[in-house]
Amino acid sequence: MPSQPELRIFDTPADLFAAAATEFAALASAAVQSRGRFCVALSGGSTPRNFYQLLASNAFSNLPWDKTYFLFGDERNVPPDHSDSNYRMAKEALLWKVPEPNVFRIHAEHDAETAARDYEQTLRTFFKLQPGKFPRFDLVLLGLGPDGHTASLFPGTSALNENNRLVVANWVENFKTYRITLTLPVLNHAACVIFLACGPDKAAILREVLENQSANLPSQRVRPADGRLIWMVDRAAAQLSTEREGF
Repeated sequence: MPSQPELRIFDTPADLFAAAATEFAALASAAVQSRGRFCVALSGGSTPRNFYQLLASNAFSNLPWDKTYFLFGDERNVPPDHSDSNYRMAKEALLWKVPEPNVFRIHAEHDAETAARDYEQTLRTFFKLQPGKFPRFDLVLLGLGPDGHTASLFPGTSALNENNRLVVANWVENFKTYRITLTLPVLNHAACVIFLACGPDKAAILREVLENQSANLPSQRVRPADGRLIWMVDRAAAQLSTEREGF
């Protein structure tokens, strides 16, 4: 049975990012001590950028960078130097200080299906997976879209029904494009999932996610079967929601 989600509300975005970075450092330390490495799936978007920049600052210079491995939860179907690329954003904000062999980007400059299949093989090789097994990330970072999507799992898209693949090319009709994304079974196999959400523009959808379980939004379907689920939000995003530690 999935564990009870945790809701943490912070007064400002700066408080949120500081707490998230502290949590990141604690998870990294525990993972390296236990398994010799820390494996993270990164998300895109404006909120993670600020968080990544904090992680890259001198305040967190003691993180075990040489033992931390960065992969991606999703990617736009664009080259790595494109302004819409999640990889480019993460590289500019954080990954510039990480050893290059520790970063595994999605090669989204290829056609989307090829990129998805190649990245699935990357995951299988990196995690040394047996057939039918799913990787176990130490941490998956996720954001919350205005329609309740997360990663590139959008409402009404075919990827939501995928139970076997690790990575798929997901057609998003609203944008008339494919996105490459990890699937729900991968997200729900993680040891820890952290959603980051801040700003008043997230208030309405956050309330829907937290308080209307019948909405069946993609972000609501992320419930790790044997791991932690943490929502870290600022007070502006939580202004319409009932404050409580669990939901």
